[in-house]
Amino acid sequence: MENRDEFEPEVISETENFAVWRSEEDSGYMYHLELGGITLHINPEEWQEVVTLFKSVP
Repeated sequence: MENRDEFEPEVISETENFAVWRSEEDSGYMYHLELGGITLHINPEEWQEVVTLFKSVP
């Protein structure tokens, strides 16, 4: 596990207003979905559900 003082998030994707990144936790990865002033912290199983949800949007 890396030192938290040297933490560098892995940015998956970002636009001018939104970002998705992940961090390595003791129990695995945690995904972070930044939506303006709100950040959702999502475990891997929930992340897969969110991805499926967005892919189903026409």
